[in-house]
Amino acid sequence: MLWPGTLIGAGAGFAIASIPGAMLGALLGQALDRRLHLQSWGHLLEKLGGRPVLRNDELLFVLLGRLAKCDGRVVDGHIQQARQEMRSLEMSEPAQRRAIAAFNRGKSGNDRLRGYLRRLSAQPHAAEGVLRACWRMIWADGRAGSSERELIAQWGKWLGWTTHQVQALAIDYEPNRRPQVSSAVTYQDALRLLGVSATTEPEQIKRAYRRLLSRHHPDKIAGSGATASQVREATEKTRELHNAYTLIRQRRDFR
Repeated sequence: MLWPGTLIGAGAGFAIASIPGAMLGALLGQALDRRLHLQSWGHLLEKLGGRPVLRNDELLFVLLGRLAKCDGRVVDGHIQQARQEMRSLEMSEPAQRRAIAAFNRGKSGNDRLRGYLRRLSAQPHAAEGVLRACWRMIWADGRAGSSERELIAQWGKWLGWTTHQVQALAIDYEPNRRPQVSSAVTYQDALRLLGVSATTEPEQIKRAYRRLLSRHHPDKIAGSGATASQVREATEKTRELHNAYTLIRQRRDFR
């Protein structure tokens, strides 16, 4: 990937001293990219505008702040949900301060998020976690407006998800349709569904979940020429896998 400082340095160097100048300019530009953490033209524009580049742990809270303000007013439910996300991530006090600042920054709606989300698309598990947190924020006030749905669908597209996939996650957080998975019998079923045992290490459980999720992904099924019925079955299977994984995480107390 060629970063902005590298390109600018190479171009300026070539104009001054042809190919040798371009090589030297590229090296100097690359050093600048690394020093300023410039990974895209959007990052460069943020730097020029005096806005710091977002860290990975700040991006989520910028998104949550944008959603909270999407319908015009941030309510107490949104604030409480942001605090719950911090607790779930076990953030340190400095990290919480950054998260609060990022949440408030997100409310302004001034950040260019496409580049950040496209880079995050290379981490499927992290991308799913971000989308799930966004749905939790959307439902924090008890309803999901059209503007919020359009926004999360756009973010999902930049993360490499289809609109159908993004919307399928909503059912896990919609107040009237949230699945209940708490009984001991259900826990045993969850273990069997993921092909693990009560003593399997958390990292092995995570790998089993991701492997099964990839195998039964609705888009993968659709891409193989499956019928609409088979795609619906795959979507339901994906939901069952997520519910099983969520229950095991709750019972075993790992993230």
